[in-house]
Amino acid sequence: MVKTITKIGNSHGVIFDAALLDLTGLRAGDQVAVSVAAGGSIILTPIRKAARQEEVTATVRRTVKDYRRTLRKLA
Repeated sequence: MVKTITKIGNSHGVIFDAALLDLTGLRAGDQVAVSVAAGGSIILTPIRKAARQEEVTATVRRTVKDYRRTLRKLA
């Protein structure tokens, strides 16, 4: 995929179209870490926040409840 650097105000940027955002799972407002590799390659790495403990606990409880029969058979 080829992108063109565009002037945006006093800065320059690359516009990510919807297809690229869908492929990466990124949305407006997400943060990325920027690093430069040897040879000048620019690497963007999404910064994903870890799920809160309450969310993890709720998901596990929901899963256990939904699959109680199956889990008992497997035990």
